[in-house]
Amino acid sequence: MLRSLIVLFLLGLPLTAHSTENLWTHSLYFENDLFIGTDSDYTNGIKYSIISPDLSPQATQNRTTQISRMALDLFHTLPLIKNAPAETGHKVELAFGQSIFTPRDISRYDLIEEDRPYAGYSYLTMAYHRKSDDGLSWSQMDTAEIQIGIVGPSSLAEDAQKFIHRIRGLQRPNGWDHQLKDELGVTLAFERKWLYHPSPQRRLGADAISHTGIALGNVMTYLNAGVEIRAGWNIPRNFAVSLIRPAGSTWSTLDRNFSIYLFTAVNGRAVLRDIFLDGSTFRNSHHVDKKPLVADLSTGITARYRRLSLSLVRTHRTREYEHQPKHHGFGSITLSYAF
Repeated sequence: MLRSLIVLFLLGLPLTAHSTENLWTHSLYFENDLFIGTDSDYTNGIKYSIISPDLSPQATQNRTTQISRMALDLFHTLPLIKNAPAETGHKVELAFGQSIFTPRDISRYDLIEEDRPYAGYSYLTMAYHRKSDDGLSWSQMDTAEIQIGIVGPSSLAEDAQKFIHRIRGLQRPNGWDHQLKDELGVTLAFERKWLYHPSPQRRLGADAISHTGIALGNVMTYLNAGVEIRAGWNIPRNFAVSLIRPAGSTWSTLDRNFSIYLFTAVNGRAVLRDIFLDGSTFRNSHHVDKKPLVADLSTGITARYRRLSLSLVRTHRTREYEHQPKHHGFGSITLSYAF
């Protein structure tokens, strides 16, 4: 089924821009802790995603949406979404990315038992998004995601980090011989978001987005919940730009007016499984004692004009394992373009 979805999705990718306002959204996410002067723990994440136009019957149609609707029909065989009403908005998404994790002292060649393992993860995701509006102020969005990837040397995380450090003249990471071994990773995730967007006609205003979700798999298993507050000029009625996380994507809406707003967000997780701390699932490996509760506090700014959107975010993450001396932080840049 996953192979069929990917083929159908790629057949539907736009080769040229369309005059319709029902557009594809391309997003590039880049997260790195060098933005705040460190080089450890969750040290780098990159993700590229493409989200289809609205595939609902009332949306403007073109050749690519007609082809992508075949992928939507396949998604509707899944239990969580097979009974989705036709009048709601429907989108499908394809994304791929890579995440890199290292201990604090990357100059050491030996195994640092009290610190987290070296680990890399490269993955492909397919997701389904369903959005509905309730009056002028409330919206709801559900996302179901399937993520398949590889943890270990085959993720090419070691090669990626050593290449970037070499061309930038940074400390060579010397402990990758101790990284987690190859393991196929599968994660199923679901997240529901609620948007309260009062006074949609006001240029200067504020709104709130809450969310709750679950992820199940050998890479990560957790429950999560959080809230985001946005304040600024001409805030769009969408679900904002989240950090890289399973089922955390947004629903973009086109607005030709300039928009700029500040935001702060918190996301908490009750963690049952984290392969990057617990170690390999089916073999003995280096691991550390993880914290069961982890929270991210993010602040940032987003600017939008016509089809282009840029977000800058700084995130503080609470301690994830027992011997971690303090919280960890990283910065992120997200660039999105609709066409």
